[in-house]
Amino acid sequence: MAIGWMTILSNVPWSEVIKNAPVVADGARKLWNKVGGKGAASEPAAPVPAASPEDRLAELQARVDALHAQMLTASEVIASLAEQNAQLVARIESNRRRTLALLIINIGVAGLALTAWLN
Repeated sequence: MAIGWMTILSNVPWSEVIKNAPVVADGARKLWNKVGGKGAASEPAAPVPAASPEDRLAELQARVDALHAQMLTASEVIASLAEQNAQLVARIESNRRRTLALLIINIGVAGLALTAWLN
């Protein structure tokens, strides 16, 4: 089983993975700083009853803008991860086809060897 994993890992396009790793790490760090790192501070505060409707509207608009920025950051990270996942899936499919071809060739060679041995 270890040989199978080594074969798969040796065929991963590591240059692409390494090239895209900083972008994914930066996006994940930004996402974590905006969403995960705030904890209880990210809970909405109760509206101040003395605030004017314009002030409340401005506060709500600021919250919507912050949420929109978080959504964009998250979508960039997800898109980058999806692209890397698609590359890995394509390589795995290529390896599956090569393995199947090698299996067929080995069965043929074994059949020829068995035929030669029996004659």
